[in-house]
Amino acid sequence: MSQAIKEPQDSDVPAPLTGADLDPRLEPAADPYSVNIDDIDMSQRDLYRTQVHLAYFERLRKEDPIHYSENEEVGGFWSVTRYKDIIAIDTDHKRFSSEPSIFLGNIDPDFAPKTFIAMDQPKHDVHRKIVTPAVAPAKLSDLEGLIRERVCKVLDSLPVGETFNWVEKVSIEITTQMLATLFDFPFEERHKLTHWSDITTAGPGGGDTGMTEDEIRAELIVCATTFVGMLEERREQPPKFDFISLMAHSEEMKNLDFMELMGTLLLLIVGGNDTTRNSMSGGVLALNKFPEEYDKLRADPSLIPNMVSEIIRWQTPLGYMRRTAMEDVEMGGKTIKKGDKVLMWYVSGNRDPESIDRPDEFLIDRPKARQHLSFGFGIHRCMGNRMAEMQIRILWEEILNRFSKVEVVGEPAHTRSNFVMGLTDLPVRVHLK
Repeated sequence: MSQAIKEPQDSDVPAPLTGADLDPRLEPAADPYSVNIDDIDMSQRDLYRTQVHLAYFERLRKEDPIHYSENEEVGGFWSVTRYKDIIAIDTDHKRFSSEPSIFLGNIDPDFAPKTFIAMDQPKHDVHRKIVTPAVAPAKLSDLEGLIRERVCKVLDSLPVGETFNWVEKVSIEITTQMLATLFDFPFEERHKLTHWSDITTAGPGGGDTGMTEDEIRAELIVCATTFVGMLEERREQPPKFDFISLMAHSEEMKNLDFMELMGTLLLLIVGGNDTTRNSMSGGVLALNKFPEEYDKLRADPSLIPNMVSEIIRWQTPLGYMRRTAMEDVEMGGKTIKKGDKVLMWYVSGNRDPESIDRPDEFLIDRPKARQHLSFGFGIHRCMGNRMAEMQIRILWEEILNRFSKVEVVGEPAHTRSNFVMGLTDLPVRVHLK
């Protein structure tokens, strides 16, 4: 997924922005109805940082669900905002291609790592099949004990009675540990994985990472080179079920060029990071926004598995996926031309009242909670969805075992990104049972 390096619209910030960093004149209008609908551009990152994006999507779903925008940096693109339209596109692989990119921005031909999520059949299926065993049900069963052990260690280390950043101390730490496990990556160097994930989803010129574009490229080459060394080592070892070993012993992977290898590795890193990390933080925020649901959870912990799906819907960790029209397509009274960029806004579809009852409410006992868009549909449905669900389930089982409440005690800071729907800061205090 490293194509995002060139994405003018994709960024994930490592720390909250301060008032000094932002020009108030650039703040998006809080009221979407104060803006001419033709001028609405959902790629604007500050819509998400300021959390007004949901109101904008609500207007688009009502008035212009297949919405065209012009952007001087990326050109024109379509925003598809209703649940049913998104599914129709996500499952129509003939007319809507994942190539050349799942991101809005334009690809730099001089630096374009190739990922199987941005491939169509049959090549997509070949690449995906190689690494799928690492997250197969049998493998997850073997990992559950280890995940629980590490979750417990993280939770037991939290400073009771003190304010701390849940994102940093819990969400990032647990996710990073699991990434290291899935790759069988040196545990003491595990934070490199989070770093590589964050810079992969950075914006223009390094976005808000504090790094230049050239620095990011150099760092991603270091990432790929590191894994090339690990691949060579694993080829000399008996096969195992971590990502690197599976790739090392695959005949198909031996034929990958450097950019294909880099793309596959970065996809697995980002895919294993963002969904889980941001849902672990989003769940805490949601339960504090809806305290009656927290009461319901404490009274009936058996609701945790269903709640996990509701968290992933409510948070929607990745805001969109892009497709490219392969032919002219009529949809919603509009003509999407061959070659046009089409953004399936999962974050909007998950709040569509025509398909989801009371979508703006967080309901841990919601019927059919798994019927959300966050994992996508069709051949590109997230292969690690069960892994993500298991990690979040175990986290909440162990939270309830220890704490009467994880209390949000300050304003959260949200990522300045139209792609990663996450948090950078969530001030909390934990209260023992």
